[in-house]
Amino acid sequence: MTIPRLSRREALRTLSVALGATLLAPALLRAQRPDTLRILCGYPPGGSVDVVCRKLAERLAGRVAAQAIVENRTGAAGRLAVDELKRAADGKAMLITPASVVTMYPHVYRQLAYDPFTDLAPVSAVATTAFALAVGPKVPVSVTTVAELVRWCRAASTAGTPAACGNAGAGSMPHFMAILAASEMGVELLHVPYRGGHPAMQGAAAGEVALAIGTEGSARALQQAGRLRVLATTWEHRSPFFSEAPSFREPGFTGLGQREWYGAFMPARTAAVALAGAAEAIRAVAQEGDLRETWEKVGLAVETGTPAQLREAMRAEHDFWGPLVKGSGFMPES
Repeated sequence: MTIPRLSRREALRTLSVALGATLLAPALLRAQRPDTLRILCGYPPGGSVDVVCRKLAERLAGRVAAQAIVENRTGAAGRLAVDELKRAADGKAMLITPASVVTMYPHVYRQLAYDPFTDLAPVSAVATTAFALAVGPKVPVSVTTVAELVRWCRAASTAGTPAACGNAGAGSMPHFMAILAASEMGVELLHVPYRGGHPAMQGAAAGEVALAIGTEGSARALQQAGRLRVLATTWEHRSPFFSEAPSFREPGFTGLGQREWYGAFMPARTAAVALAGAAEAIRAVAQEGDLRETWEKVGLAVETGTPAQLREAMRAEHDFWGPLVKGSGFMPES
């Protein structure tokens, strides 16, 4: 193939146009930025999702939009915020939500007002958390490992009183994590739903249930106060928050490695350049030390990525939980 030669004048003109486009691109991106970015949170103020939303709003102002404000659209276990994002104008709203709302809920609820794969545009992961298995005063202090807990639970079942395990609520990810844990460990558990992860851990600490499975953030304060004993977490290695507790993989329970990430999404029709710009802004602010400290205070680790990586994670989680929810016998809710 012969590449045509350009005259000096044509070459200079081409170079001038290219340089002009390069210099103009940032200006165009700035011009496309909305005055206000609404960051939608499906949970009440003070919780971990709200903390993440408010810190991101503070740091994304001036990067993705002139200002960013948090709107708490609470109710329906986080679904109302997703519904609001679906109705939002392109590029003017961002949803921060736990993975379960967009990966597990399609299997848990008969009817959703949104399809996570067609109504939402993935931007980036923003944080991740693992699950912790914690025991309270109903479990003898001599039980210090998962293997010992397995033996204790089997003895309780043989005696006709299966160990009660608290979770964050029927249909929640901790609920199905507890079902998965019981299956992997080969024990019978009586699943007791609470209205949230913190109440479930408090139930274990008060002796209402023998143990609880929930996010690390829900167990952290009670463990630090000596009211709970965290025996294992679902990190691949030792948890950054419970370094004294092994991962489930250490004693051989390799099927218990699930985590719940928090993701950022924008309306489905948002332009690819806006999604990429928002993802880059999130990656940039995630490097700031005080943001990481804020995440750690609520039991979260920083985790970011590209829109394509988040979409891949969505699909993997969706496909993982579907058979487990169906096999558990759980009846989908309306």
